[in-house]
Amino acid sequence: MKWRTYPDDVLPLWVAEMDVPLAEPIVRAVTDALALGDTGYPAGTGYAEALAAFADKRWGWDGLAVERTAIVPDVMLGVVEMLKLVTGPGDPVVVNSPVYPPFYQFVEHMDRQVVEAPLGADLRIDLDTLDETFRRAVTGTRRAAFLLCSPHNPTGTVHTAEELSAVAALADRHGVRVVADEIHAPLTAEGVEFVPYLSVPGGEDGLSLMSASKAWNLAGLKAALAIAGPAAAADLARLPEEVSHGPSHLGVIAHTAALRDGTAWLDALLTGLDDNRRLLANLLAEHLPTITYRPGEATYLAWLDCHALDEDPADVFLRRGRVALNSGLPFGTGGAGHVRLNLATSPELIAEGVRRMAAALG
Repeated sequence: MKWRTYPDDVLPLWVAEMDVPLAEPIVRAVTDALALGDTGYPAGTGYAEALAAFADKRWGWDGLAVERTAIVPDVMLGVVEMLKLVTGPGDPVVVNSPVYPPFYQFVEHMDRQVVEAPLGADLRIDLDTLDETFRRAVTGTRRAAFLLCSPHNPTGTVHTAEELSAVAALADRHGVRVVADEIHAPLTAEGVEFVPYLSVPGGEDGLSLMSASKAWNLAGLKAALAIAGPAAAADLARLPEEVSHGPSHLGVIAHTAALRDGTAWLDALLTGLDDNRRLLANLLAEHLPTITYRPGEATYLAWLDCHALDEDPADVFLRRGRVALNSGLPFGTGGAGHVRLNLATSPELIAEGVRRMAAALG
């Protein structure tokens, strides 16, 4: 999709796919399965066990209980199923805008109401705004949920333990259920620690979605896990059995191999992403000083403030520079005047992208 959506003269720096060779343990695991003819339905708890071991070693979280997990087709479809468990038609779902556009699309399609609690000027959760938004969301007899993006897409913000504990306290006070999209959790910058929402005090009744998809570039091999906190186990137990029919068996095999045997590959990737964040910051400062960029603490996405332009900057850069970026408009309130750039590519292509962007404004 990344390389085939636009004409050949357009440099694609948009959709969340990485330009990387696949980790060898994943290739081996999938190839071995194909050689055996192992292309049936997924079964067992190997994926959950691999994620639990990864979470313990990587984040010091030993609270991921395999018995409180369920396999789902992918993170966003898992989000939909979790929201069905804790809300009903017409109920509000709070999001921190600007945020991943499918949050709006999927939530509205399932007949829930998106309610924005915009991030603060520092691109972090504004707890006062969230408090007031929760209060309004539960007015009357409605149930409400908070769809938390952690780490945050598109800003790359990694929420701290203190911030997440405060979120949990607000959710408890107002009777709001938290569903956390934690798909970018393994992709933190050097020196930054990811904190699972279910690990913080008060997060016991939360629901989380995790996957190896983004960190190991497995978007085409779909599989994810829904995880319940101890107080949400009964909710997860109500998940319809047919939901487990959606994930790809080869996807489960690939994700399991990534989590078990792909950490050396991941560490090398993270080093490259750190280098690319620094490179992008330096190139923008030199060639496009009117664009503001705060390097994110996670993900491989860069959120660029281009308010110096009068038009949608993504349109300008595509038409005049032949470089494809994500427009900030679909990310909701706070997205106007921004673009999202995918920096998970070679340094040469990042440099070429900035050159084209500068030429578009020249």
